[in-house]
Amino acid sequence: MDQKICFVVMGFGEKTDYELGKTFDLDATFEAIIKPAVEEAGLKCVRADEILHSGIIDTEMYMMLYQADLVIADITTGNVNAVYELGVRHALRPSSTIIMKEQDGKFSFDLDHTSTFPYKHLGPDIGSREAKRASGALKNLILTAVNDQQKIDSPVYTYLPTLKYPMLSELEFQEKVEELEEESDRLHLLLESGKKALNDSDFSSAITFYKAAAEMVPQDSSILQKLVLATYKSEIPTKEKALENALGVVQPLTPYQSNDPETCGLTGAIHKRLWQIRCNINDLELAIKQYGRGFEIRRDYYNGENYAACLDMLAEYSDDSNEIIYNRIRAHKVRLTIIESLEKVVADHESFNERSDRKWILASLSNCYLAVGNNEKAEVYELRFLAEELADWEQKTFVEGQIVAKEAFEKLQALKSW
Repeated sequence: MDQKICFVVMGFGEKTDYELGKTFDLDATFEAIIKPAVEEAGLKCVRADEILHSGIIDTEMYMMLYQADLVIADITTGNVNAVYELGVRHALRPSSTIIMKEQDGKFSFDLDHTSTFPYKHLGPDIGSREAKRASGALKNLILTAVNDQQKIDSPVYTYLPTLKYPMLSELEFQEKVEELEEESDRLHLLLESGKKALNDSDFSSAITFYKAAAEMVPQDSSILQKLVLATYKSEIPTKEKALENALGVVQPLTPYQSNDPETCGLTGAIHKRLWQIRCNINDLELAIKQYGRGFEIRRDYYNGENYAACLDMLAEYSDDSNEIIYNRIRAHKVRLTIIESLEKVVADHESFNERSDRKWILASLSNCYLAVGNNEKAEVYELRFLAEELADWEQKTFVEGQIVAKEAFEKLQALKSW
């Protein structure tokens, strides 16, 4: 085999580090840092942590972990597959292994004595400057690792220097490399096609792409979450049926016990919309529970804004004056908390301008300011939001939020006359 192989061990999609309260898009790490660094160093880049075995370590995976000229393991969020496979690599090969992680993440076990490559992740995305810096630095590490086979980086062989590592023939290694590359390319194509279909409001196509991706990686929560979103937004065959179907799709993520803000937010959205159709108080209470859970976990602004809106709905439904006042004030305080939190995010101009969720931060600030009566600030952020590149459904969602915000302020003002 002429070209050296780099096998990348990491998770796919968005993964949450609950201790940090952040969700990282690991696909962004791969596309912006790892793949460019590997290819510029002259190696073939193969990423297959969860493609073929879907969480089960099998012959192909062990073969890749042993035979690859270099293994890069990204253990951001403490991904259990990545950590286990890193351990297997350390046991099989004394050198040519690079560990990397997001700079703020903590080790779930003792690796302080092992050299680790850090990088900065904004959460939804990686800034262009950091991507360029990290990719260049990683490339240098790769070249050093593949050119200096005498340098031991495995703690196993560091502390057991007389240990002899196994020797195997090439077997079907090249065939497996090509097979894994094809699977990885197919998954990437499905995810990119699903993303484009969502942006184009083509929800039927998005469902098709994400269903196919979910079959390839059934344990990946981020793919199921996108499938849930596409399902309930499709309104096929009816709005209510689409919402019920989405509830079925989300069940493998155990939404009512989940601490994942995205899962909580999606389930809250489904129940909020069911409440608006069926006027069943159970749906509204479940929406409040899910949005509230997602907001409290890490002050997630999407969950928070909808949590406040549902509290206002509950106040509107109630005929108990004390409960009405209580829920209106709760909603008001949630919006003030969101404003305080997001203003700090916007103030960091460099990182904010590189965030992929920038438009939704602007939308939330506009609507929250509108709901607390600061029309001047609301207009400033509205104009910034509208200046973004928006899909039709994104504009529609924003307008719906404006209507809710205006009603919230009017109802809050009405309390003063009581």
